[in-house]
Amino acid sequence: MKKRALISVSDKKGIVEFAQGLVKNGFEIVSTGGTARILQEKGIPVTGISKVTGFPECLDGRVKTLHPNIHAGLLAVRSNPEHMEQLKELDIRPVDMVVINLYPFRETIQKPGVTLEEAIENIDIGGPTMLRAAAKNYQDVAVVADPEDYPAILAELEEKGDLSADTKFRLCAKVFRHTAHYDGLIAEYFSERLGMDFPETLTLTYEKVQDLRYGENPHQKAAFYREAGKRAGTLVEAEQLHGKALSFNNINDTNGALELLKEFGTGKPVVIGVKHTNPCGVGIGATVFEAWQKAYQADPVSIFGGIVASNAEIDADTAKGINSIFVEIVIAPSYSAEALEILKSKQNIRVLKLKDISCRDTGSYRDIKKVNGGILVQDVNRALTGQDMEVVTKAKPDDGTMEDLMFAWKVVKHIKSNGIVVAKEGQTLGIGPGQVNRIWATENAIRQSRVDTEGAVMASDAFFPFADVVEAAARAGIKAIIQPGGSVRDKESVEAADKHGIAMVFTGMRHFKH
Repeated sequence: MKKRALISVSDKKGIVEFAQGLVKNGFEIVSTGGTARILQEKGIPVTGISKVTGFPECLDGRVKTLHPNIHAGLLAVRSNPEHMEQLKELDIRPVDMVVINLYPFRETIQKPGVTLEEAIENIDIGGPTMLRAAAKNYQDVAVVADPEDYPAILAELEEKGDLSADTKFRLCAKVFRHTAHYDGLIAEYFSERLGMDFPETLTLTYEKVQDLRYGENPHQKAAFYREAGKRAGTLVEAEQLHGKALSFNNINDTNGALELLKEFGTGKPVVIGVKHTNPCGVGIGATVFEAWQKAYQADPVSIFGGIVASNAEIDADTAKGINSIFVEIVIAPSYSAEALEILKSKQNIRVLKLKDISCRDTGSYRDIKKVNGGILVQDVNRALTGQDMEVVTKAKPDDGTMEDLMFAWKVVKHIKSNGIVVAKEGQTLGIGPGQVNRIWATENAIRQSRVDTEGAVMASDAFFPFADVVEAAARAGIKAIIQPGGSVRDKESVEAADKHGIAMVFTGMRHFKH
């Protein structure tokens, strides 16, 4: 008796050639609906599903494979005499291979204006049921859910006449990942429809972009995964124009640069230098070249081997400036033809193009951190200031000073805590990230400033527990400070600022980043 393969696919890619190969290798084809019509049109002999079940497809195709004649044929264990005797008594033939891919739920929910009813109609029921049944009985039933596996399966059938136990088990494991991913997308969609940010169970599902050479260190294995769907303005949508594959650290650092870049929108050109996920230099200019010069001159030491991100097209002068040092990556929305040729002249630089680089409306709304035994989940930090932002000192910042304060505040939001930023005229002068106390971060930021800090402003990601930061700022000539406020000792900091004629703004919002 011929082996029997049941084929029912939404994605028809390669299915005709695969079915032809199965017939060549001694399989009888059972199929449903549109798949059966396509195979028959290509001259492939097909047994309709209704002939096997003895029951017509019904409810607009919602019910066609949910039948004992199918599932008994899938689940019968061939080495169990009782199972095989029951099949014989019931006149049910075993199914030896299942070839199924599922209704396009992901593609459906990505369509603009899709309705709940449309999404529900694209939830597959029979497909996952058959896949899971076949996978459960993998030792007897080969289960195929990915068209990419068709060539290897046919090659093994032609070489060996059958699929090995190892191949069947690999296909089985892939199917359970596939159905889990499918169900995870559905669960996520319904949770979002219900406004449930933190449901009682959380199933995360991602798709592999690429394997990486290694992780943060060479002894660690790593891979890069993406959220399902189009994510404008995120690194998974970037086009690599030049250079070798991105590494784990490249991706992590570039993501940090993009998150900060989005704070500035699409107004004036902004260039950001990032090293080890912390910004090392940020500049705003009338031109992208001026912005680059400010970012570079803010810290020409740390930017070496770092990431350069721009919200404006890279021109030739900027490309020459970038090429004058070694950077790992440059990412921008576009490049002039001359600029691209200049950058490509360096073999080891990665050049990335991200069209919607300033877009903030897509991507995950969750921030996830792994801890041993679990994960921490929170909203993505997209806010900037609280509603109760106010000037709390006698000295008041003028418009230019306020602009600098907000510039510094955007930058300090994206450096590791405890964090301090010193800035002036759209340029960071000194950045003090990741210290265990705030005064050290302040002293580092002031010390690292390469130009006179007289008349500069300072931003702090969290409140001052003591007035020592204000005193250090006064010694450095800082004229204004922006910080969240909220300390039981706020009064001491305000009084110190008043003593030195420093303007101080409370934002009413903290920006710890750990």
